Amino acid sequence: MKVIAFGASSSKSSINRKLATYAAGLLSDADVEILDLNDFEMPLFSEDKEKELGHPELAHAFLNKIGESEAIIISFAEHNGSYSAAYKNLFDWCSRINLKVFQNKPVVMLATSPGLGGAGRVLAAATTSAPYFDADLKGSLSIPSFYDNFDVEAGCLNDSVLSSQLVSVINSLT
Repeated sequence: MKVIAFGASSSKSSINRKLATYAAGLLSDADVEILDLNDFEMPLFSEDKEKELGHPELAHAFLNKIGESEAIIISFAEHNGSYSAAYKNLFDWCSRINLKVFQNKPVVMLATSPGLGGAGRVLAAATTSAPYFDADLKGSLSIPSFYDNFDVEAGCLNDSVLSSQLVSVINSLT
């Protein structure tokens, strides 16, 4: 199975990229590609920019990555209770090309943050809107208190309950 995974953040040290990478590694016999949103940086979306520029090649490239995949794992960063600007901008450009951004692919949506909320607000927004953008949402999970529950050096969850929940959610893709 060909899987793309990414943290919905442009931070070079993104904890959501770490979580998405770890989660994707739980799939056996999967060909996993970890995407970096920094590779898809475009001007801020606006109708004026769209008229001026058309649809940027990087938006097409991202949609092609989704189209070539058989499953998607996203871990959302929460910025002031919502999507990161990097993800929202990429998503806005892509949705202007194809409103069905997720192209009916099986999707697992995750989120984490250093706090107790675990980026739950942005995860709720993402899972609620997923069907409108043609995601076949298989499951979702918020990981609270990332630095307490994830061993950064070992690159894995250290909480057995959360680990079991993550394995269950990830296995829903197969």
